[in-house]
Amino acid sequence: MPVKNINDYPKEPVAAGVKTYRQVLIGPEVGPHFAMRRFIIERGGEIPLHTNTVEHEQFVLAGRARLLLGKETFEVKTHDVVFMPAGVKHSYTQIGDEAFEFLCLVPNEKDVMEIVT
Repeated sequence: MPVKNINDYPKEPVAAGVKTYRQVLIGPEVGPHFAMRRFIIERGGEIPLHTNTVEHEQFVLAGRARLLLGKETFEVKTHDVVFMPAGVKHSYTQIGDEAFEFLCLVPNEKDVMEIVT
């Protein structure tokens, strides 16, 4: 599996998200240390405030979103790079006219996602 096209991977709805989908591009069965996922947040979509037990490295492919990370709010856009430490509250809300898409790389460790109310 050294090379595949992004369209070869199924899009799955993200249960905690609204109008949000995920593609697992490289999973633990291929990459022993890291997973690569693509997230798509459609117009009007969001990923609610939550924490994860593993860090996230992200690269924005397209669109814009409002990111709440800890106590700070950012507007992220195409080609921005985001680092989310493990355990820090974060959420995404899509803004603008086009879908917000990003790659998310995480270590292949148990990741517990907890919604923050």
